Amino acid sequence: MNVTRAQQIFYSEQNYQVLFNGSPIWIEGLNADNQTAKIRSLNGDENLKEVPVTELVES
Repeated sequence: MNVTRAQQIFYSEQNYQVLFNGSPIWIEGLNADNQTAKIRSLNGDENLKEVPVTELVES
């Protein structure tokens, strides 16, 4: 995924399924300067991770 698409998903009122390493996630925040996203797993892991936006996949 690219930063532009991640921003569209983040600011959208619709829900989109986004995956990180095959697992569904929620985008909590974006940093366009370094092209990373703060994500939270939807599989019960409450920890935030900062990952490259290019590793996110819209399904």
